[in-house]
Amino acid sequence: MDRHVAGWPSKIMQLLCLACLLGLPGTPDVFAQPRPANAVTLLTVDGPLGPAYADYVERGIAMATARGHRLVVLQIDTPGGLDTAMRVTVRAILAAPIPVACFVAPGGARAASAGTYILYACHVAAMAPGTNLGAATPVQVGAGPDPPAVKPGEDKPRDDKPRQPSTLESKAVNDAAAYLRCLAQLRGRNAVWAEAAVRQSVSLSAEDALAAKVVDHVARDVPGLLAQANGRSVSVRGQPWRIDSAGAAIVDTPPDWRTRLLAAITNPSVALILLSVGVYGLLFEFMSPGAVLPGVVGAICLLLGLYGLQLLPINYSGLALIFFGLACMVAEAFLPSFGVIGFGGVVAFVIGALLLFDSEAPGFGLPLGLVGGVAVVAALLVGATAHVAMRTRRRPRVGALASIEGSIGEVLGAGAGGMWANVGGETWQVTADTPLVRGERVRVLLVAPLGQGPPAGKEPSTDGYS
Repeated sequence: MDRHVAGWPSKIMQLLCLACLLGLPGTPDVFAQPRPANAVTLLTVDGPLGPAYADYVERGIAMATARGHRLVVLQIDTPGGLDTAMRVTVRAILAAPIPVACFVAPGGARAASAGTYILYACHVAAMAPGTNLGAATPVQVGAGPDPPAVKPGEDKPRDDKPRQPSTLESKAVNDAAAYLRCLAQLRGRNAVWAEAAVRQSVSLSAEDALAAKVVDHVARDVPGLLAQANGRSVSVRGQPWRIDSAGAAIVDTPPDWRTRLLAAITNPSVALILLSVGVYGLLFEFMSPGAVLPGVVGAICLLLGLYGLQLLPINYSGLALIFFGLACMVAEAFLPSFGVIGFGGVVAFVIGALLLFDSEAPGFGLPLGLVGGVAVVAALLVGATAHVAMRTRRRPRVGALASIEGSIGEVLGAGAGGMWANVGGETWQVTADTPLVRGERVRVLLVAPLGQGPPAGKEPSTDGYS
């Protein structure tokens, strides 16, 4: 008994050691690998800002925090992007538990439109020589500018007075200006120029931005930025933070396959192509059941296209026209309209594609060449379907009396009413001047109504007739 009790402490120690090895919750990770004391995560955004890059920045900040890094450098080169993706990115930066430095690089890069908001939201703002930022006026996706008013009797609008913005445009501009001004005040940057960038779409070069106190540093590369930002005091979630970036190791974290895939399928051009290929793949599968490959490829492309569209701000009237046009082109293969429904679907598809996205949104417009190319391919398919339908209509019906004469058949045997033969896939009653045997091949020479003999003046031959 005493020996049993004395063994408990050793068993408890064994269990504790096992818990540490397994990393159970609540136990210290004593065998964890030491984290680098001074490292920086480098994230790269190169292209229009969409849902894919917003998710990439969010995950990158979280990963840098989990690694124990002391700073995140967000290198951007973007013409702008979607308002929703920009706000998601800004919220991730403002909520980051570590500082985030925005670096517009390399030379020739820009932080236009949505990129300006991201730069203002970061704790440290820097630009490389030969870069620019600005032009932050919001663009309404799916709605163009209101046409100028035309009075009765006028041929064209007057040019002496500037067009007054609509209520919707004024609300969007005022909201964007207040948002950027708030970010400027939060980071202690030039709020006057921030508002001008929204209301007047002004831009600045790197040197002018530094002089106007829009950015904090001008550096040639990331190591130069880290050297200049070292020792700088910033506010992270309301708490003072001193950046220690001298000699920091740069951990490059480029976009992974998930981000690249999302960026591809959320490209409006790719989404439209995937949608079209998906519908045609399913159409070919329905027309030729059992092919399998067109159906599988079509289903995958259709689902990817729909997923990409649901991540993008689209005009639902344009989307409805696209689906209506595709439905008409599919119906053309099954209805005897000889191209009328199909070509009407092509027209609806083109109009819907033009309305689906706003061509002024940076990086998220549909090029006219793509829309025209898809429309031409669809028109060719519709024309081919109509041509086949016309040829089928002119072809004699299988089993028609006019097509029976001269056909070769096979005798089936005797039955009620006489001998019967299979001619042209159908069963016919036949007679001949010689006895017929089951399985014998015969040629049809004459056609006569059931129960009547051959026409006057024509006698059956040994080949037989029906």
